[in-house]
Amino acid sequence: MAFSVTRPAVVLVTAAAVSLPLGLVIYQSVLTGPFFLPKATFSLGAFEFVLRDPEFWLSLRNSLLIAFAMLAIALPIGALMAFLVTRTDMPGRRALEPLILVPILVSPIVLALGYVIAAGPVGIYSSAAHSALGFVPWNIYSPISIAVIGGLSHVPYAYLYTSTALRGLGSDVEEAARVAGARPWRVAIDVNLPMIRPALFFSAVLLFFSGVEMFGLALVLGNQSNFSVLAIYLYKLTSRLGVPAYHLMAAVAVMIVFMTFPLVMLQRYYLSKTERFASMRGKATRPRPVALGKWRWPAFAAIGCWLFVTAFVPISGISLRAFINYGAGTTLIGSLTVEHFHRIFTEPALLRSVVNSVVMGVVGGLLAVAAYACVALATHRRADGWTRLIDYLVLLPRAVPGLLAGLAFLWAFIFFKPLSPLRPTLISVWIAYTIVWLSYGTRLISGTLFQVGKELEEAGRSLGASRGRTTREITIPLIRNGLLATWLLVFLMFEREYAAGVYLLTAGTEMIGPMLVTLSETGDLDAVAALSFVNLLLIGAGVGLAFRYGVRLND
Repeated sequence: MAFSVTRPAVVLVTAAAVSLPLGLVIYQSVLTGPFFLPKATFSLGAFEFVLRDPEFWLSLRNSLLIAFAMLAIALPIGALMAFLVTRTDMPGRRALEPLILVPILVSPIVLALGYVIAAGPVGIYSSAAHSALGFVPWNIYSPISIAVIGGLSHVPYAYLYTSTALRGLGSDVEEAARVAGARPWRVAIDVNLPMIRPALFFSAVLLFFSGVEMFGLALVLGNQSNFSVLAIYLYKLTSRLGVPAYHLMAAVAVMIVFMTFPLVMLQRYYLSKTERFASMRGKATRPRPVALGKWRWPAFAAIGCWLFVTAFVPISGISLRAFINYGAGTTLIGSLTVEHFHRIFTEPALLRSVVNSVVMGVVGGLLAVAAYACVALATHRRADGWTRLIDYLVLLPRAVPGLLAGLAFLWAFIFFKPLSPLRPTLISVWIAYTIVWLSYGTRLISGTLFQVGKELEEAGRSLGASRGRTTREITIPLIRNGLLATWLLVFLMFEREYAAGVYLLTAGTEMIGPMLVTLSETGDLDAVAALSFVNLLLIGAGVGLAFRYGVRLND
C-alpha cells in the first residue's frame, strides 16, 4: 500500500520537474518582453521577429545541412564498422571495440577545442605540416570541416545500435542462405541488412537529432567564419541585439522543441522495433565469421585511420598543449611546464570547476541514480495509465537540447520563488543535469530490473510481503550491480555534459564543461588545455572503473 501511495508522488514530482521549466519557456515565448517585467503582455511578436530574421533562417538551413551531412557520413561508416567487428574475421576486433567508443565518451566541447589546438591554423599538427609541406592542407574552420568532423565523431552512435542488433541475430537464417549458395557479402546484404533495419532507422534519427542540436563543435570551429546553427543563434541572440532577449530566445527554443520532439518519438518507435528484432534469435550456435581474405588488414587500417582522426588528433593535441608553453619556435623538450595546471589550483573559479565536477559526478551521480530508480520502480511490470504517463514524461527532456534545458532551468530558478535560493548553488546544476539525462538513466535501470525473474518477486508477494517490502528486500538487492553500472555510466555523462550548465554558470556553480565554453570565448587556450586534460582524466577514471566492475559500455 505504501508503494501505491508513492507512485502518484513519483508521477507528480517527475511531471513538475519536466513541465515547470518547459512550461516557463512556452509562457515566455508569448510575452512582449522578459517575464519579470511588469509591462510584459501576451503577444506572438517574438515568433514574428524570429521568423522575419534572415539570421534565423540561415542558422536553420545550416543546422539541417549539418544534420543531413552527419547522417550521410556517420550511418554508413558506423554500420560497416559494426559489421566488420561483429561478423567478420578482421584482426584486432577485441582491441578495437572499446576504442571505437572514445569519441562519444569525451565531451564534445573538449573534442572541438582539441581540434583547434591540434589542427587549427597555428595548431601543433598544423605547424608540423607547414614545416614539412610549406602549407597547411586543411582548414578546420570551414563549414565542410565542421560537417565532416561532426559526422566522423558521431560514428560510434551508429556503431553501437547496429552492432547490438547484429549480435542479436540468430545464425540459422545466415547458415540457410550459405547452404543455398549465397556468397558471404550477399548474405550480409540480403539477410543481415533487412533484419537490422530498425536499428539503422533508430541510428539515423539519433544522428539527425544530434546534428539539429549541435552546439559545442559549431561554436568552437564556426567562430572564425561566423558559421551559425540554431543553438548558436539562440546563444548569441542577446549579445547580438544588445538587450535582454528572453522572449525571443524562448520563441527559438519552442520552435526547436517542436522540431525535435517528433524525432524523439521516432527514436522511441524504432527502439521498440530494434529490441523486438534483437530477440528473434535462431540457434544458439555462434555464426561463422565472414572471411575477408586480402581485405582483413585494409579493413583494420581503415578503422585505425578513423580512430587517428577522431580520437588521437584532438586528445593528443589537448594533452601536449596542457604541458608545453606553446609559441613560435616551440620545441617539445624545451617548453615542458606544469604552469597551466598551477593556474587551475590557484585560480578559485578554475579550482571550483574541478571540485564541483568531481562532486557532481560522484555524489550527484548517486543521487541521480536514486531518482532514476524511483521512476523506474514506479513503472516496473505495470502497463496502466500511470506507466504510460511516466513513459511520455521521461521522454520530454530528450526533445530539449542541453543548452535549451539550461536556459529553461535558469528561468525556473529566477521565476519560481521557492527555487530561487537554489540558483547560486550546485543543486541547481544537479537538477538540470539529472532531468537532461532522465530518459537515459531510467532506461538503464528499467533494463536492469527486467533481468530479475518475475517469479522471485511473486514468491515474496505470495508469502504476504507488500509490494514495497518486496521491492526493498528482493528486487533492489538483486540489482545492486546494475545500479553500480548505472552510476558509473551516469558519472561519465555528467562529466562530459557542458551545454546544460552554460546558463547556470555563476560563482559557486562552476563545472568544467561550461567553464570550457567561457574560456574558449576568451581565447585562453592554456587554461582550456589544462582544464580539458583534467576532464579527460576524470572520464578515463570513470571508464577504468566501469571496466573494473564489468560494465559493458557498448550495451
